[in-house]
Amino acid sequence: MRRTTKFAGVGVAIAALALTACAPTTATPDATEGADGTESVAVSVGMITSITGPLAAYGASYQQGFEAGLDYATDGTGEIDGVELKIDWLDDQGNPDTAVNLAKDVIGQGYQVIGGSAASGVALAVAEQAAQNNVLFLSGPAAADAITGINDQTFRSGRQTLQDVATAATFLDSVEGSNIVVFGQDNAFGQGNVASVEAVLGAEGAEVTPILVPEDATEFTPFAQQISGASPDMVFVAWAGATTGAMWEALAQQQVLESTTVVTGLADRASYQAYGPGSADIQFLNHYFPGATDNEAAQAMDAYLEEHGHEADLFTVDGFAGAQMLVHAITEGKGDVDAMIGALEGWTFESVKGEMTIRPEDHALIQPMFQVSLVDDGGTWVPELIEVADAEAVAPPVAGE
Repeated sequence: MRRTTKFAGVGVAIAALALTACAPTTATPDATEGADGTESVAVSVGMITSITGPLAAYGASYQQGFEAGLDYATDGTGEIDGVELKIDWLDDQGNPDTAVNLAKDVIGQGYQVIGGSAASGVALAVAEQAAQNNVLFLSGPAAADAITGINDQTFRSGRQTLQDVATAATFLDSVEGSNIVVFGQDNAFGQGNVASVEAVLGAEGAEVTPILVPEDATEFTPFAQQISGASPDMVFVAWAGATTGAMWEALAQQQVLESTTVVTGLADRASYQAYGPGSADIQFLNHYFPGATDNEAAQAMDAYLEEHGHEADLFTVDGFAGAQMLVHAITEGKGDVDAMIGALEGWTFESVKGEMTIRPEDHALIQPMFQVSLVDDGGTWVPELIEVADAEAVAPPVAGE
């Protein structure tokens, strides 16, 4: 599936972009001579993300945020200093192989920029293509730490797992000497979170104990009892899937939620009601929730979304920031990849979450995070901001050091 948006002149138009195969290019901007004799530049952008598939909801909120951010960054014109901007939305279906084929397709047509993705596996595969062909890649919601510092061509507009873990540490008075249990499923996701907690909090002097549950488990009381027996100062929960509700119910019944600090990530709107009656006893780290901020960018994003019949969600801000990064890169680099990379490295900008900085050493996006609780609002659980975690305080270690 392809969704093509063309921004040219002072208007915004939806157009079908005919795609034909051609030999690979060196990803330089297209220049043509206008009727008045002046040279105009066209930059083509392939936005590769989940339009269908298991992460379609994430892809949709990312795309909605991107369109809001592009409107904001160009003052509603869709124009970037006379540069014709062609944006083609491409459906990776959450499949890395599909994404690679799409990337090769648009790179072969001379596209200078690729955006996306909602899935970490997709982002890592596309980043490899970006490096091999020297095109700019602006990764989106994908949280894998390996994306940061993977190559010179790859940047990210969202947060990474290490920033989640560092935010969890802000719930403790002192990390050094604390006993932290990582509770999750025994799969790549759970194991990855154990590794991240050990890398960040273990390095600060915490004792980290993993308690990983087989993916096919349906009875969680023995594991909740195992947590209680460890007498942790904090339980870091990394869980996903259909057993989420049963897992939280077991923790509540065994008084785990009442007896210690239990921290997990607050996901999208659809998850707010999934934590059961113990919701108020859980401490949530958070990338973004609707209403977390109220700055100019946040107000502009919300107004744009409302006008187009959408609501902000967890990854809307990643699209918004990605569009700001794209506009800045093209404004400064006019589609020249090396110039666009140089323009983004070290750039500080104000986005929906607040002030963000692209760290030049590894392209990590240094950004604030949030401490959140869920409160009962007439029988519905809604997020409430506790505290903003300072961007530098939750910054990941420089990749490769």
